[in-house]
Amino acid sequence: MTDDLLHGAERTAVSDLGRELLAQGLTTGTGGNLSQLCADGETVAISPSGVPYGDVTAADVPLVALDGEQVAGDFDASSETPMHTALYRRRDDIGGVVHTHSPYASTFAALGDPIPASHYLIAFAGDRVPVAGYDRPGSEELAELAAETMGTEYDACLLQNHGTITVGETAEAAFEVALMVEYCARIHYQAISVGEPIILPDEEVDRLRSLFEGYGQR
Repeated sequence: MTDDLLHGAERTAVSDLGRELLAQGLTTGTGGNLSQLCADGETVAISPSGVPYGDVTAADVPLVALDGEQVAGDFDASSETPMHTALYRRRDDIGGVVHTHSPYASTFAALGDPIPASHYLIAFAGDRVPVAGYDRPGSEELAELAAETMGTEYDACLLQNHGTITVGETAEAAFEVALMVEYCARIHYQAISVGEPIILPDEEVDRLRSLFEGYGQR
């Protein structure tokens, strides 16, 4: 099987969702990246580095192994491949990873402040969106910080002075978490601009997370 046909469904998902990153305002230019774990459980389809999302076809999407080695594709894999593969190696419950530079969430990342449960949709991510400390973009150190901060309790975290990273059972699910994180960041930003937000208690957020799982929304 030729490279342009290998893992076609996963590569198509990555190319299609890349356009959605721009359409939904989750990033600008060629910023951000996303990936989908392939059905073999050993290969990852991931955004190519530096290629405009509108130009990326399924055949352009690189494939990497879980150790980060590129195994297919004419374009270089995303510079943030270490962060994606670190998360897949750490967690067997995820099949998709999305990294964005969405403006409201990135504002809190710049402040080094987590996003609390001032809106119930935070439950898509956890009881809050925590912050991973700063390290150089694309580095193994940043990958480890992100994976350690998320652990198994969170499906999203902020990357200090950088952006966000989200996970889900598929790339589509991780993309939905990214949308919810940006929405909650915007609501919290607006709320603290005019007053003191009411923060939902942890037990309520836990109940909501269970409810969302039951609806198949995570």
